[in-house]
Amino acid sequence: MRINGFFSQISQLLTNRAFILNILGIILFVTLVVFGILQWLEHYTNHGQKLEMPDYINQHISKAQEDADDRSFKMIVNDSVHIVGKPGGIIQNQNPKGGSLVKEDRKVYVTTTKYSADVILLSKPLLPMYGKDYESIRTQLQQKAIASEIRDFVYDPLAPGTILEVWHNNKKISSSSLTLDSYKIERGSRLSFVVSTSDGGTFTIPNVVGLSYSQAEWTIQNSKFRIGKVSPELNNENLESAIIVEQYPKADGSQLESGQAIDLKVKSP
Repeated sequence: MRINGFFSQISQLLTNRAFILNILGIILFVTLVVFGILQWLEHYTNHGQKLEMPDYINQHISKAQEDADDRSFKMIVNDSVHIVGKPGGIIQNQNPKGGSLVKEDRKVYVTTTKYSADVILLSKPLLPMYGKDYESIRTQLQQKAIASEIRDFVYDPLAPGTILEVWHNNKKISSSSLTLDSYKIERGSRLSFVVSTSDGGTFTIPNVVGLSYSQAEWTIQNSKFRIGKVSPELNNENLESAIIVEQYPKADGSQLESGQAIDLKVKSP
């Protein structure tokens, strides 16, 4: 009878709504407590764990930002620079460097390329350039990241190496009758010059094969010639260090009149 009474009480409890709700509440509470403990243990175990910093150099900022977010890093662009021939948004430098071991939530400071070139205002005393020494102007422009080339030599009673004309994108911007006081130009651009010479006659064609473009340019101009067609076309940054693989006319001992063009075929280093 006692056994039957016990089972009867158990049966009443299992069918009692309040009892069932209490049991479910206890189970839910225990489950939440266990889950919380496990989460705390996981966080405690991983807290302070060192993570390897990826190398984001030469990646676009949008792609790198997405990857950094996935790894719990915070990417911050703290500077941008213009590099001729490179598209905007490309990471050039980062701190910490790739491969470094850092903590999660670490800030990554990066420098990216600009989407547009810096604009430089040429003004006095650099302008006007007419009548000034070419080599002096060339040096000043180089300091402003502007390249120079001799478009032509023309006999003139002025001192040799004097600037007679200046051209930019096939537009004349300086001459005896055109004396601008200011001119805006993008950093990395190239100016072409017509320079005076007191020499006439012919000169031996120099051999520039194997030289860099900048070396060949100096050699050709100092031999009283000018650079003609350059192929393939390269941006100024790559062109300066490109290697001459062919020239026309060839340096076979023959001579040309001063001011004539020497065409070049180049190869990126």
